[in-house]
Amino acid sequence: MAIERIFPHNAPTPRGPYSPAVRAGDFIYVSGQGPIDPTTDKLISGDIQQQTRQVLANIKRILDAAGATMADVVKCSVFLKNAGDFKAMNEVYTEFFGTDRPARTTVACEFVSDMLVEIDCVAYQPK
Repeated sequence: MAIERIFPHNAPTPRGPYSPAVRAGDFIYVSGQGPIDPTTDKLISGDIQQQTRQVLANIKRILDAAGATMADVVKCSVFLKNAGDFKAMNEVYTEFFGTDRPARTTVACEFVSDMLVEIDCVAYQPK
């Protein structure tokens, strides 16, 4: 099994020594994505819904580059700066996943930046 590191041209530049995504066999592991505008490569301002929408759009771009879709996502981890943003984040999250709901863990945590949300995921897409 070959491991493929995926660096889409239309996704945000990694902020550290990691790959945006890694394909290992039939699984695609997408690194935690923040609300970074891939055009400017800067953190967007905005409320939890705007930031969640940007994060999930970034994940969608990365999955597209790997030949997968949001329907292929089997697991997400959501990290929120404020636990009180859970409901508003869920409203946007549902827009992207609809009835194709992956398994998920959501935790409140501190970030080293002004991000309100970060999400990573694992997708299953047999070659």
